[in-house]
Amino acid sequence: MPDFEPPQPDGCEGRIDFLFVISSQGTMKAAQERLTAAVPGFIGTIQEQFSEFDVHVLVASTDTAWNIGDCGLCEDGCDPMGQPPACGAVVTPCDKEIGAAVTFPAGVNASNRRCELGGDLRYIVSGEQDMTEAFTCIAQVGTAGSAITGQAMVAALQPEMNDPNDEDACNRGFLRDDALLVVTIIQDTYDEQSLGTVDSWIAALRAAKHDDDDAFAVLVLTTDIDVGYQQLCWPNLYDMNKNRLRLLAEGVEHGFIDSICMDDYVPFFAEHANDLVELCDDFVPPG
Repeated sequence: MPDFEPPQPDGCEGRIDFLFVISSQGTMKAAQERLTAAVPGFIGTIQEQFSEFDVHVLVASTDTAWNIGDCGLCEDGCDPMGQPPACGAVVTPCDKEIGAAVTFPAGVNASNRRCELGGDLRYIVSGEQDMTEAFTCIAQVGTAGSAITGQAMVAALQPEMNDPNDEDACNRGFLRDDALLVVTIIQDTYDEQSLGTVDSWIAALRAAKHDDDDAFAVLVLTTDIDVGYQQLCWPNLYDMNKNRLRLLAEGVEHGFIDSICMDDYVPFFAEHANDLVELCDDFVPPG
């Protein structure tokens, strides 16, 4: 009998759903700038590995409030001479829902305009004319919001939020069964305010990917004050209580974490691009 090799997994074939959850608390301006500088190259590095590359890129809201406060911050889509909190902008229910895709970041240091994305979806898809410009717009969430990144991640993964058949679903069609899910969380403090426990956050990830721990990865950039003295953020301080975001990264099969206080995030994303390519190659779609 011929000695056949074991069948190889189908892989994700370049289908990857990138979910970014970015804190919008007051200290996040520099971290958001470093993120937007690093991510286009990160996605491009992964793209080079696939003959076909089919991505969804979504930034999830961490706030239920939408307001500019100072209409003088307005760009396209709102009136600098208007009245806060809307300043003449057309605001939708999805603009005020935790976990919903951000398309109009509002407030201090935010884009303060409706981001132009191709098509009628609230996230970036393959074929976007200028993915770098689009991501820069949606990821500049500003510094006048909140830091409930764990809770926002869970909300963004809920089936009703992603229902492809519901035109009112804020993240309609984002989460795909046959795609690898890559979650990136950026927060420079402990996540102490998100609802739920770390175990419940992990359960939401597993439920979203049909209990396949190899169908998703979690990347976290956060404070390193809980790893010991002489770290980057607060070298003379050490908090022995672990950040829940660190426990999240450590609690999943494919979790990667580093210091948000790095001057440059490019090495972090470059280091883990190959990990994600390998994970994609080994991906087995459900069914």
